[in-house]
Amino acid sequence: MRLIIAEKHSVAQAIASAIGGNRTQGDGYIRCGDSTLVTWAQGHLVELLTPAEYENRNWKQWSMESLPLDPTPDWRWKVSTDRGADRQYRNIASLLNRSDVDVLVNACDPDREGESIFRRIVAHARCRKPAWRLWVASLEEDAIRQALDSMRPESEYDGLAAAAEIRAKADWLIGMNASRAYSLAYDRRFAVGRVQTPTLAMVVDRDLQIGHHRPVPFWKVDADMGGWRLTSERFDRREDAEHFRMLAAADGEGFDILESDRRIQHERPPHLYDLTSLQKDMSRMHGLTAARTLAALQHLYEMRLATYPRTDSQYVTSDDLASLRRLAEGGTLVDGFAEPKSIPVEPRFDLVVDDAKVAGHTAILPTMQAGADCLAPLTDDERLVLVRIVRRMWEAMSEDCLHEVATVRARLRMDDGVEFSCRSDVVTSRGWRAVENEKASQTDDDDAEPDGPRNVIPVNLLAPCTLIPVSDATITQGETKPPKPFTDSTLLAAMEHASRYVDDKTLKEALDDDESHSGGLGTPATRADIIEKLVRSKYLERKGKQLRSTSEGRDLVMVVDGSRKDVATTARMERDLAMVERGLMDPSEVMEAFRADARGIPTQAMQSAERNPELRKRKTEDESFGPCPRCGAAVVRTGTVWQCSTNKREKQPDGGWKDTAGCGWKLFASISGKKLTDTNVRNLLAGKRVHLKGFTSKAGKKFDADIVADKDKGTRFDFGR
Repeated sequence: MRLIIAEKHSVAQAIASAIGGNRTQGDGYIRCGDSTLVTWAQGHLVELLTPAEYENRNWKQWSMESLPLDPTPDWRWKVSTDRGADRQYRNIASLLNRSDVDVLVNACDPDREGESIFRRIVAHARCRKPAWRLWVASLEEDAIRQALDSMRPESEYDGLAAAAEIRAKADWLIGMNASRAYSLAYDRRFAVGRVQTPTLAMVVDRDLQIGHHRPVPFWKVDADMGGWRLTSERFDRREDAEHFRMLAAADGEGFDILESDRRIQHERPPHLYDLTSLQKDMSRMHGLTAARTLAALQHLYEMRLATYPRTDSQYVTSDDLASLRRLAEGGTLVDGFAEPKSIPVEPRFDLVVDDAKVAGHTAILPTMQAGADCLAPLTDDERLVLVRIVRRMWEAMSEDCLHEVATVRARLRMDDGVEFSCRSDVVTSRGWRAVENEKASQTDDDDAEPDGPRNVIPVNLLAPCTLIPVSDATITQGETKPPKPFTDSTLLAAMEHASRYVDDKTLKEALDDDESHSGGLGTPATRADIIEKLVRSKYLERKGKQLRSTSEGRDLVMVVDGSRKDVATTARMERDLAMVERGLMDPSEVMEAFRADARGIPTQAMQSAERNPELRKRKTEDESFGPCPRCGAAVVRTGTVWQCSTNKREKQPDGGWKDTAGCGWKLFASISGKKLTDTNVRNLLAGKRVHLKGFTSKAGKKFDADIVADKDKGTRFDFGR
């Protein structure tokens, strides 16, 4: 009997449907005939312990003395406390230990996180049965059956699993140590992340450039040449512009043509979508955040209307060519998606097939189940995403867009120092651009040039050295502009192409390698969540399409050590994880580099606080969660501890910290293995009894109970209910 473990219930159902046969529903699994059981995870069912959950460690209370936190070699995992996760884990563990199950199949999502989900469940259940990998990027039944026939041993994906485990532990080490260290050093809550802080730093730097920008005026001379215009270079003084305007408008004078050129330029079709390029276009064209686009695409995948979403490839392989031809046949992906006349008569399949540029997952495509009849039941986001994916498929296989581009360089006959120029661009054949309407295919509204008369150089323009008279000349004034604020689209691009922010030539070349985008900040699967975390943490805020840093975000970037916000450092780490994934670096060496990095964080934080004493005093106004049960003063949150606002701590000569003032009341975030929320604490401090489920006794047994606030212990159990 084989046991197939998928990542989600919907995927398990698709696999069971593809296997066919007599199907029966069990408790948390589907039985397919006499030889297969199909079950599903619920995201990360097994996760790392928090610091407070490590016994025999002084990590519950935040203190500089306890840093750095490093569980090595005793890293511990637990079953997630998310709703329903423990029950589904028990279902899977029971199936894993059945005597009639002799083979396992990893059918979790075909990526780093999918690999980690499967391996952590199997390891936590202490199961050592042989396993195979089902690697499938589409939930179409034919694709699943083909993947089932071509499974490979799970051991061939050890590099992928090692990279996933290092990534989880590295994020724990950097995030836990840096967040605690900087929060303690500045006596205010700071959340520092291995990837999110460099991302925040990019936005802060851009906002500072905008804030410090001072507009500088300039002037240009526009010469009317009788239906088209020559424009001068910029002048820093209006007097200089006026001098050349008068020269251009003088009777009997004109321009000598220095150079003229006219040619047809081919604008090649865009590539198929990977996740990041789709997210950028959905933000640019429809204002969708990266997270909304990913959520819509994930649901389309689970409904079998689109292929696997978390991909960084923009090509398909030659093995996919037959499926691509079927997608292009007939009209199922024309009506309801694009104007029939815009669809290529003979799709150029060669433009989208490249085996060498597909390392894992292929580009995002619609499936054979997609069609106009499936659009109506979709949400607005899902409909927009599916239509855009289909249109991109047609665009990528269409003819080039042809432009007639003409350029002219000229100089006033009475002056030989200042050049005037003109460039005209006329689309003569829309090609792939016909698939999408012209307005939507342009850049962001913020970037669009205002509508105005088109500047088209006449076809019969004479050769160089020809004198052309001027009809009129005017002066236009402008001013230098600051860089534009980040949007979801442009921030995703900056994260993907981190090499723009790297000075080291060797690293820049490695990050620019188009065989992999792994050297950027984050991965296609995580970038949207990183942005959303920064917004939820109130380090970034949305203003329309724009992403702007908050004062808290700017303070965080100001205080953290340069290595914590250095794009190059994090990009190098992501590159190393990708090397582990491909078996090109030793996992133990990469893990040790992260541990060494974490060891230096406490010192960095204290040195930062010594350099920025004004920021320690400029503590933000803390939110009150209610009155202190001991003294009545406001209770505020510091890191993961709620405590009386009168509490004060000071650094001692020996380098340690000591409580020096205040009533001393504190409430820690975890009680008997159960995490408290802000809402729980507000209710407790309001005098209410709070009923919670999922406490763990010292004997390891689960129980439910009421808790109430206590002036001595923080909280206490109340079993009088």
